[in-house]
Amino acid sequence: MKNTILGMMLLFVAFSAQAQETLSGDELSGVKKSKNAKYTFEVNGNCDQCQKRIQKAAFSVSGVKSATWNIETHQMAVIINEEKCSVMDVKKAIANVGHDSEEVKTTQEIYDNLHGCCKYERE
Repeated sequence: MKNTILGMMLLFVAFSAQAQETLSGDELSGVKKSKNAKYTFEVNGNCDQCQKRIQKAAFSVSGVKSATWNIETHQMAVIINEEKCSVMDVKKAIANVGHDSEEVKTTQEIYDNLHGCCKYERE
């Protein structure tokens, strides 16, 4: 009798294990990636040339739907598809063209190649 019950329990466990789906880390944590995630962050720059360069860099990232940098406030507003990119991808692309954000800084070499009017005070 014990062997029959033990055998049935083992079969139940085996079938249960096969039926489970493999979940990714985001699914396990309950994080759902948005197709229209909105982010705002600061990007250093000075002028219209900076604005064009920053926005062009943001749009170069696959998944960026909207990118607007405000010259006066230095605020970058983006809408991204989180299934295709992250806000960190956008910040890295902007740093690669010479503009710092809080988390991602450009290299001194790239910064030195900016036009004179585009050179902002670096922290």
